[in-house]
Amino acid sequence: MQNDQKNLLLAMALSVMVIVGWNYFFAAPKVQQARQTQSQLEQMGGKTPDPAAPQPEAAAVAPLPPAIARGEALAASPRIVIDTQKLSGTLALKGARLDDLSLKAYRETTDPTSPNIVLLSPSGAPDAYFVDVNYVAPRGASVDLPKPDSVWTADGKRLTETTPVTLTFDNGKGLVIKRKISVDENYLFTVADTVENHAKEAVNFFSDASATRQGEPKTSGYAVLHEGFIGVVGADQASTELTYAQIAKETNKAKVLPVDAFATGGWLGFTDKYWATAIIPDTAQGYKGWFREFSGAKPQYQADAFGESKTLAPGESLTLSTRIFAGAKESKVLEHYQNDLGVSKFDMLIDWGWFHFITRPMFWLLETLFNLVGNFGVAILLITLVVKALFFPLANKSYASMAKMKVIQPKMKEIQERFADDKQKQQEEMMKLYRAEKVNPVSGCLPVLLQIPVFFSLYKVLFVAIEMRQAPFFGWIQDLSAPDPTNVFNLFGLIPFDPTVMPVFGHLLHLGVWPLVMGVSMWVQMKMNPEPTDPVQKTMFAWMPVIFTFMLGSFPAGLVIYWTWNNVLSVAQQGLIMKQAGARIELFGNIAGTFKKK
Repeated sequence: MQNDQKNLLLAMALSVMVIVGWNYFFAAPKVQQARQTQSQLEQMGGKTPDPAAPQPEAAAVAPLPPAIARGEALAASPRIVIDTQKLSGTLALKGARLDDLSLKAYRETTDPTSPNIVLLSPSGAPDAYFVDVNYVAPRGASVDLPKPDSVWTADGKRLTETTPVTLTFDNGKGLVIKRKISVDENYLFTVADTVENHAKEAVNFFSDASATRQGEPKTSGYAVLHEGFIGVVGADQASTELTYAQIAKETNKAKVLPVDAFATGGWLGFTDKYWATAIIPDTAQGYKGWFREFSGAKPQYQADAFGESKTLAPGESLTLSTRIFAGAKESKVLEHYQNDLGVSKFDMLIDWGWFHFITRPMFWLLETLFNLVGNFGVAILLITLVVKALFFPLANKSYASMAKMKVIQPKMKEIQERFADDKQKQQEEMMKLYRAEKVNPVSGCLPVLLQIPVFFSLYKVLFVAIEMRQAPFFGWIQDLSAPDPTNVFNLFGLIPFDPTVMPVFGHLLHLGVWPLVMGVSMWVQMKMNPEPTDPVQKTMFAWMPVIFTFMLGSFPAGLVIYWTWNNVLSVAQQGLIMKQAGARIELFGNIAGTFKKK
């Protein structure tokens, strides 16, 4: 049974290594799919029928304009300034398009002088990304509706939290659209259109709000994080997530959500690691949701909310409202929109993962501790203490059992020698000894098992929560969500060389100070127990701290700090319990024995 215990411990350790290794080795940037140049975009210069549309033709995407500089693309349209507490940018009057938006509170790097994060950019610019609220005529109908190149007039020059603007479109034939655009103190725009028919004939149309990205969007490329299309189309529907590569596999490169009927409630759009855009249709209006790709010289991706048919008789008017989220995925902000504004399941914009029932409480606890101490690194140290306290009785029992196992080792060795040729009898006698001494040979595994869900929930929080982005600790750790920036292979910056950029093995050479400290702490923890007698196990346990050191080298620094601090606390806790149980603490002897010549 002693060997069984060691095998079980080894199996669990290997399981952790496999899981960590899977996240590590498959977290490399995704390879862009090879795309063939097609003429689909050129064929869609006009309003062509969308094969996924229930009756009308969906708003088609015009051919991509030639690539130009961002400033030149911005200058192609008259604009209104957007200036709020959290946002800056402009609104294009050509097409009434939201296509220029930066986030004031977030910068590209930890350098306070680095540029702000640019979320939206105009068509034709690098990384073009914009949001439209359009109208589409039924198939075969000739209605002069606003087009992407239609220039709207405005009653003001500045959009702020307290000063909305009203845009006006007049087709000169009796159809007038007055668009009131407002923005809140966070990231939510409200587009309220009043459509007036002053003509002598009825007008039929469909609304179509869309978010568009031109070119292959840059993603973090991690298997544990979804980036791409996302939506909850229908208040009672589950979320749908689709990567940019997956949409190419859909029939006609379009996925309809849901396929059976018009939905009410919900939202859809694009999500990045920390940022997102989402179309939030009026809950009183039915709509179809589409995720689509248009292939050409470079791909174009679009998320559409296509409204039900509207008929406006002469002299009538109606108001349609659409909300647009464009900003940072801050947990409290998303919860506010979900709980106070009724945006169904909006907090799912944050990819909490399959184990969200663990991850979200972990984030809540971490944020609560941060509010007390003002430093997320210190909060991680405190959360380790909290976890240790929660599992203290169970861990104590486990360590106590391990201490008893060390006390009865002479008796176990005697049984092994007495029944060396009879393994079955040996196991029977071992079981009798365990019962007599009230020892559970596998209880020592519990501390390892308990750390696994905590480890991965904290990893997920550090990885996806924007609150952790560029959160400093002390010293050289200025971003707990990023790896330790130091590296032993360039003498911690003394040599002007980045070993991580080396081909093939570069990703294995990210080894900073904290991963080294973590490796030492893990090695010390393993030296609390005598070395296994089995040569294979002995070699495996000897190399395990080294393997973990390299694996965690590229993990978020906050996770490495947690793992290090947990190791230190475990050594202290195990040593105290062993002393109380009268077991010999062999730490220093085992460490000294490592360096003795055999």
